[in-house]
Amino acid sequence: MADKVEKTRYSDDELQEFKAIILEKLRIAKEELDSLTSSLSNKNANGTDDTGGRYKTLEDGSATLAKEQTNQLAARQKKFMNNLEAALVRIENKTYGICRETGKLIQKERLRAVPHTTLSIEAKNKQY
Repeated sequence: MADKVEKTRYSDDELQEFKAIILEKLRIAKEELDSLTSSLSNKNANGTDDTGGRYKTLEDGSATLAKEQTNQLAARQKKFMNNLEAALVRIENKTYGICRETGKLIQKERLRAVPHTTLSIEAKNKQY
């Protein structure tokens, strides 16, 4: 009986499955980013530019805060998309799913949940 050889990389079929997951997440992320970007470019959707200015200072502060939060969300979305695109490169290089700390394969369940990860649960837990 031969010893079980530990897999060192995912098969081409498995990589294509992960690629499909990543491409779908990338499509959704792009739609969300487009939505955030368009909300930033809408100056005042409520049409209250010509109304009384009694509470204008509060409204300006609130609007500024909302804009900053939207900018932060857009930045996070861009970073997420960059991570997904980097994962696609790793698929093409056939290095996808290999933990950058341990060198072992990351569990499929983890990759399905967090397809851009480069760390196994074992390596992630060591960070804390």
